[in-house]
Amino acid sequence: MVDSYLKNDYRANFEPGRTLPKLSTKLDAVRSYQFEVKFFGVPQEFIGTQQVLTAAAKQVSPIGGAVDDIVVDRLNDKLYYPGKFTPENVVITFDNQLLSQTTPALWNWFKTIYDPITGDMTKLSAPGGPGNKSFKASKMTVLELDNTNEPHAYIEMYGVYPTGVRFSEKNYATNDFSTVEVTFRYDFVDYDKIN
Repeated sequence: MVDSYLKNDYRANFEPGRTLPKLSTKLDAVRSYQFEVKFFGVPQEFIGTQQVLTAAAKQVSPIGGAVDDIVVDRLNDKLYYPGKFTPENVVITFDNQLLSQTTPALWNWFKTIYDPITGDMTKLSAPGGPGNKSFKASKMTVLELDNTNEPHAYIEMYGVYPTGVRFSEKNYATNDFSTVEVTFRYDFVDYDKIN
């Protein structure tokens, strides 16, 4: 038998015209506009001595990936096995703030991947390579906040580095703040809830 959670738990004593219905708080949704973006382990020449770079992010594209299929053909049958996991790029739109050094830090970080002046690629060493500098941040965290702005869950991406930068359109006809859109590649992703 199929039962209705809302009807049995929240509408059992509801009498139209006499009482008000209860609202379920257990089924409340996570608000997509309440989040923060933090970077850990960004090369220090871009962010100075601070350990964490917290950026004012306006939008974060969907985060995730998919497991590729391994297809096995046997006579007239097809069988599928899970293969390699491929993470998708994530695109974050940052506010281009006047007083913060976030935009220059992101641009200088991107220039370690590709320097538009010299055409050099990856000035800093890869993890495990010679030297102790890396072009990858150890992790990027998107904190999901509840309705009181307390963190309740997080999405973490490991081995993060920028692969593209786009500065917003400059236009007298608009009434928007200037933004910087940065595309990131990462190695692994994890999601967890804060207890």
